[in-house]
Amino acid sequence: MNIMKNLLWTVITAFLVSLVFTNPGLAQSGKIVYVDSYRIRSEYSEFLEAQEQFDKELDDWQQEAMEMEKEVDSLKKDLSEKALLLSEEARAKRQEVIDAKEAALQKYMVDVFGQSGKAEQRNRELTRPLLDKITAVLERIAQEQNYDYVFDAVNGNIAYAKKSLDITDKVLEELQKMQ
Repeated sequence: MNIMKNLLWTVITAFLVSLVFTNPGLAQSGKIVYVDSYRIRSEYSEFLEAQEQFDKELDDWQQEAMEMEKEVDSLKKDLSEKALLLSEEARAKRQEVIDAKEAALQKYMVDVFGQSGKAEQRNRELTRPLLDKITAVLERIAQEQNYDYVFDAVNGNIAYAKKSLDITDKVLEELQKMQ
């Protein structure tokens, strides 16, 4: 979930920053509004569906990792209980199996949960189209309403803003129309 949240915040913040700084002449006119990206994430049904799908897949990957870990623990326990009854060669073979299973578990963890792993890639696949939609809606509303700046209340460090400047409802309405 944090991956998805961080990616959304990064994209929206990047858009907002680029909107502010791409045209320095806008700084003088000052038509400023804000959007609450947290509300968009929590109320936009397509985003919620993508989050639910990602969470299910994440649970499946975590379950697979837990099963692999259980198997390693079981093999270790079995070896520990029977170590005195086994020959040196048999103990060594069992230890090799344990080492191979531990290596497979570590590889799985890196491949799935590591940086640029399967989870991160899947999250990107699910969220990229939605983030593109959100960005397009933000840009369209900003252009139609002639807004000079659109800040994100979550990441924009807004200490105070008039509620009338909040365009989150407009963004959500436009996103719902696109479904």
